[in-house]
Amino acid sequence: MAKTPRPCNAFSISCAAPPTTFDSMNAPALLLLNKPYRVLTQFTSQDGKATLRDYVHAPGMRPAGRLDYDSEGLVLLTDSGSLQTRLADPRWKQEKSYLVQVEGEIDDQALERLRRGVNLNDGMTLPADAERIDEPAWLWPRDPPIRFRKAIPASWLELTIREGRNRQVRRMTAAVNLPTLRLIRWSVGPWTLEGLAPGQSRAVEARDVQNFLKQITSRYRPASSRATRR
Repeated sequence: MAKTPRPCNAFSISCAAPPTTFDSMNAPALLLLNKPYRVLTQFTSQDGKATLRDYVHAPGMRPAGRLDYDSEGLVLLTDSGSLQTRLADPRWKQEKSYLVQVEGEIDDQALERLRRGVNLNDGMTLPADAERIDEPAWLWPRDPPIRFRKAIPASWLELTIREGRNRQVRRMTAAVNLPTLRLIRWSVGPWTLEGLAPGQSRAVEARDVQNFLKQITSRYRPASSRATRR
């Protein structure tokens, strides 16, 4: 179960901070960002959409993996190619956990199917961790809000996967007849949204990054995977 984060008051103006700036000569090895809804996971846009540049100024840093424009939550940025690979490439088996609001009631059969793996148009997914949860009390409101249908209930689940296929979580819930209404990435590997309001970021201390690299290198050998990036 996801731990309750302690963000700044997500309903106060204090959360509307200007973009974080990092000196290119002293850029942190790893940066955690709570990506807001309708923000591209890149630094440029051809059509005026909001990008990471609206929230951080970090020359030389690149996202470790993707998060869809219409999803929210944790994005990791790094200036290290090897760290980017170990975080984003499914062969390194980094778990990614999501809080998912779905349309409909979540029953045991749907949970079991998600846990075993579901058949998508690009093949079976790997087994996942799936649990029903209550709506997180700490969660910020989405802007614009979700459109609800009074006749159809909405539910929440926590889903942890070890792949990175395109829009995988949304396709998995759709495959068990639970269309995704809202999707928040809670964690990637050992890092979470803890303490981050939407648009906020923080640097990870260098010793923590080095410890992560040592642990994962000794624990795993990259496994072959046909998964594409998420």
